[in-house]
Amino acid sequence: MLPYIDEHSVVVRVDDPGRVWEALGERIGRLWRVPDIPARILRAEPAVRAGEVLHAGSTIPGFAIVRSEPTRELVMEGSHRFSSYSLTFRLVSDGVNTTLSAETRAAFPGASGRIYRGLVIGSRGHLVLVRGFLRAVRDRAQG
Repeated sequence: MLPYIDEHSVVVRVDDPGRVWEALGERIGRLWRVPDIPARILRAEPAVRAGEVLHAGSTIPGFAIVRSEPTRELVMEGSHRFSSYSLTFRLVSDGVNTTLSAETRAAFPGASGRIYRGLVIGSRGHLVLVRGFLRAVRDRAQG
């Protein structure tokens, strides 16, 4: 298991986790349309797009969906020349709201990995991106 980096969450004012799952799929679906040039530069694995959003076995450059439990959990993993990583989304409903969380785990081997970690994690860029992503899913599900 990769080292723990962080976990962030948002409360979605939706009692049906299916709506949150659908909004998560829409947001991740946007990644299917992102140019793969940065992934090629980083030599990301997987390197190609295949499959459908939210389906186990599907890939986009830099991420493979390794587990998909609709309305409950989505696990994405990948690697590139500076890091190996996983991103796990969890949905938990209390019957009134649904909490959506994103847990990041990653390893940054070698000197270049440490520099990359400083650029991504140390700069708080990862934090800003993950929180923004979660808010976008929340806003879509609530809208």
